Amino acid sequence: MSNQAQAEKISAGSGFIAALDQSGGSTPKALRLYGVEETAYSSDAEMFDMIHAMRSRIAQAPAFTGDKVVGAILFEMTMDRDIDGQPSPTFLWEQRGVVPFLKVDKGLADEENGCQVMKPMPELDALCERAAAKGVFGTKMRSVISAANEAGIKAVVSQQFEVGKQILGHGLVPIIEPEVTISIADKSEAEDILLGALTAELDALPEDKQVMLKLTLPNTANQYKPLVDHPRVMKVVALSGGYSREEANARLSENTGMIASFSRALTEGLSAQQTEEEFNGTIADSIETIYQASIAG
Repeated sequence: MSNQAQAEKISAGSGFIAALDQSGGSTPKALRLYGVEETAYSSDAEMFDMIHAMRSRIAQAPAFTGDKVVGAILFEMTMDRDIDGQPSPTFLWEQRGVVPFLKVDKGLADEENGCQVMKPMPELDALCERAAAKGVFGTKMRSVISAANEAGIKAVVSQQFEVGKQILGHGLVPIIEPEVTISIADKSEAEDILLGALTAELDALPEDKQVMLKLTLPNTANQYKPLVDHPRVMKVVALSGGYSREEANARLSENTGMIASFSRALTEGLSAQQTEEEFNGTIADSIETIYQASIAG
């Protein structure tokens, strides 16, 4: 796989990134929304087989191509499995023109100062080596901000960039994701603090390095435009964060230069019970609306 071609695909950004990286904790909910109840499987292995079948079905849908979906974030088990007889990262890039990313975090630590940093990742170097060997372009890791607490937010951002530099050392591009919880009363204040903390870390990066940012859709349109324009940022992508697809698209279309990286908002309306025609039509409609919102700004 060509890193340069993939970097150009992401930088051009005429499309969005599909988040297909539900972890063990969020998989049962994702399957329920897909019409698969917990009674349909009796072990984690069966559960992960079913979620992989869903992801494979999405990736093989006729509309799921690099024309509108520039990237896809994979769960580790998805990276290690095949889609249509090929390793998932290879299938995505060579058959679909979609740049593969890998979720690398191991979940969240307990809340402190209104925020949750990531749990330790002692096997990160080995995972990055394996991902690079499989043709993965970049990574994603998530922290959570649930209060406009400066100490908490700075701890989240500092850890994200510390780990991000480790990932850059493996030739991978990290997606730094400090998610702001959409329901908090002081969301706007948290976003102001976050903007300052991210800017300070970006300013300190070496000139020859770039990262990506995955941010909650802000209360103030173009709140993060300075980050979109920052020379150390390859792309700023938006998470839906619990907003419906309709609201997420509306908010995204107001933010110049941001593109979507939606998970639940992408799969909204999909069902295991749909025929191939129904499924492919539904995912095509979803892709089109998210694509339009991503290029609207």
